[in-house]
Amino acid sequence: MKKKIYRLAAGSLVVLLFTTAPAIIFAEEYTLDDLYRIALVRSEIVKVAEENLVISEIGKDKAFSYLLPRLTATGDVTQYSEKKFSDAGSLIQPESGSSWGVQLNQTVSLSGRELTALGISRQFVTKSKYDVTAVREDYLLRFVASAYYNVLMARKVLEIAESNLERLSKYRDAAEKRLRIGEVTKTALLRAEGELSGAKSDRLQAQNGLELAMAVLARNAGIKDDFTLREGAAAEGDVPALNVFRERAFAMRADLKSMEVQKQIAADQIKYAEGAFWPTVSASAGYVGFDQHPPASGLNRESIYGGVALNFPIFDGGLRRAEVSEAKARERQAVLFYEDLKKGIGIEVQTAYLDLVTQKGILQFLDDQLAFARDNYQAVARQFDFGLSNSLDVLDANTLLVSAQTKAVSAVYNYRLALLRMKKATGTLLLNES
Repeated sequence: MKKKIYRLAAGSLVVLLFTTAPAIIFAEEYTLDDLYRIALVRSEIVKVAEENLVISEIGKDKAFSYLLPRLTATGDVTQYSEKKFSDAGSLIQPESGSSWGVQLNQTVSLSGRELTALGISRQFVTKSKYDVTAVREDYLLRFVASAYYNVLMARKVLEIAESNLERLSKYRDAAEKRLRIGEVTKTALLRAEGELSGAKSDRLQAQNGLELAMAVLARNAGIKDDFTLREGAAAEGDVPALNVFRERAFAMRADLKSMEVQKQIAADQIKYAEGAFWPTVSASAGYVGFDQHPPASGLNRESIYGGVALNFPIFDGGLRRAEVSEAKARERQAVLFYEDLKKGIGIEVQTAYLDLVTQKGILQFLDDQLAFARDNYQAVARQFDFGLSNSLDVLDANTLLVSAQTKAVSAVYNYRLALLRMKKATGTLLLNES
């Protein structure tokens, strides 16, 4: 009988777990790399950048189309009100007439402008690829990695708040017992009650903060279902010299490579604009057929023709010269933008480097502080049990412990974010991503 009761109770417990907390049981677990891959597929901002790449590839196809001849077909039918004849009896207006034909045309510049335009379009494709990479790196750092560590931070803060609530609950019970036996005054109990209420408030805020952080991460990464996070190990090791990071950034940054391509595009656009001063050659060939009713005596029913024309522009009001001057100005702009971006990257790398070194040092100091605060609380709590310290000593030690725990957790995730910021600054954030 007892075995049946145990089995029934176990079955009820399983059913209760599956009905009351299915989201927790079946929640998907993600690492930061998993979130990266999901965000790259589902992010609207990334998709917009990828559409720019598609547009560039279409532009390359358009530029190539100008190298191919144009083939057109024509046909028409004309119905006249009446047929007319001359005084000599020859037909001067038929009753109806029709014509049809095919024509092949090709116009090229002797400067090779069409080939230059094709080269520019290919460079735009390359530039768009670098732009997509830059957008992906920026999005992953700003919206995914930051939100990911915000969730981990909020989760740790909630754990700290729950531990604090547990400690203060025990302290409040201890104060109440000591009040009964007259070892402390009622002021100590009231202070404990006040601190306990504050701890409950802190826990509620931490719980709401965690829910908000998870909602933000789900939106940024494109996650629709319930999920949990798996925290990976932090990278360890010495921080290389600043020059190593700076050289790596100049070699790897996608936005800097994009600006290099933009410089080349601007130079080629000068060549394209100068090509307008060269003459163009047009070649055409075709077939034309005719028919009419009644037919004229000298009707030519079909013709096959071909021709070549040379066109040399002489005066256009200064348009071509203005276009060349504009292209040269844009080239100078591209050079200036490149130099400005390079200086900005240097400052960005230096900022990330100093932040990384700072966070690494802070992490070590705060770990030491946490160890001291934990030992201090344990010592003061034992002294309070033996009547060697008062309630204020215990509460001060607890406050110091909570502060040290919060700062230590913040330092851990700030350090990990600093590592990612350095990867973003050096253009290596996506090296391990596919």
